[in-house]
Amino acid sequence: MSRDALFTPGQIGAVQTAHRVVLAPMTRLRNSADHVPSDLSVEYYRQRSSVPGTLLVTEGTIIAPSAGGIPFVPGIWSPEQIAAWRKAHCLSLALTQIGLSQVVDAVHDNKSFIFLQLWAVGRVADKDLLENEGVTIGVVSSGDVTPDKKHPQPRPLSNTEIGEYVSWFVRGAKNAVEAGFDGIEVHGSNGYLVDQFIQDVTNNRTDSYGGSIENRARFPLEIIAALSDAIGASRVAIRFSPWGRFQGMRMDDPVPQFSYIVRTLAERHPDLAYIHATAPDSEPESLDFIRKLWNPRPMVVCGGYTPESALTAAEEAAKNGENLFIAFARHFLANPDLPKRIQKRLPLNPYDEPTFYAPGFAQGYIDYPFAE
Repeated sequence: MSRDALFTPGQIGAVQTAHRVVLAPMTRLRNSADHVPSDLSVEYYRQRSSVPGTLLVTEGTIIAPSAGGIPFVPGIWSPEQIAAWRKAHCLSLALTQIGLSQVVDAVHDNKSFIFLQLWAVGRVADKDLLENEGVTIGVVSSGDVTPDKKHPQPRPLSNTEIGEYVSWFVRGAKNAVEAGFDGIEVHGSNGYLVDQFIQDVTNNRTDSYGGSIENRARFPLEIIAALSDAIGASRVAIRFSPWGRFQGMRMDDPVPQFSYIVRTLAERHPDLAYIHATAPDSEPESLDFIRKLWNPRPMVVCGGYTPESALTAAEEAAKNGENLFIAFARHFLANPDLPKRIQKRLPLNPYDEPTFYAPGFAQGYIDYPFAE
């Protein structure tokens, strides 16, 4: 039986993809100490956009110095960072002469598309790194729940500071549009700040941002509303990991909490570009509840897919009338032409795990071979 659903065109906002294989956001630590995307990053994204019509989502990108606390990840608040992401035609002559990289232009030259993932770290930030970078507010979160013995107890954000974070997300989104990105994805997963507000294992507030399903959803919903007003809902997406246990997460029953958020997004922002969700590690847990609530809008799923399982999942989704896209992480970092390899049933390069997080190194980043 032919299984071609994964290679049918898809519509995400104003973007028409040639297929439904997506590059998942992955931290790779190849940026400068000042959080400026490097020339290595240009080549990395250029390679992974080599199959025309591919959608890429960047690694998590810090929205403000106070929202960081992880070394060698990119940012989107300074002129240097914006220029490094920016399309070439937007650069001033002076910046061009400096040789700053242009990630977006490299992707668009390949007739592919790219969304920037906006990121705030929260309670798992490196306190010493924050201080070294001049951040004096300390490590913050939704509440004061300590993630583990390696991190200090976080300070709950005040309501005023929460408003500042929303404004930083908006600034990051506007900067992304200025840089030529096709859209943005809010990092609402994996135990980082937005996720820390959503889940009751981290959010022990008793004010309007905690204590109930509706209150815990308030911060992400305010972010999405502000971003939709600023750049248009069709350029805005958000990622969730309802079943994830990374960094001390996982509610006893995440279904009611995330169902409320997804239903509310569908009611208030039906033109949102997509929702992105990480699949659970094992059954009976599943993303079916999100997929049903969000259908027929675009849905990106990720988490442990192989070419074979992705082909099967896409075919089943198409039969059910779902608008499904499948994101790959490790297989895509090791196979810059992954969509071609999947479609033509070509063997995959194995990934080299020791080089996943190697600041400054091209090895394991831009030296994986293309298929013959």
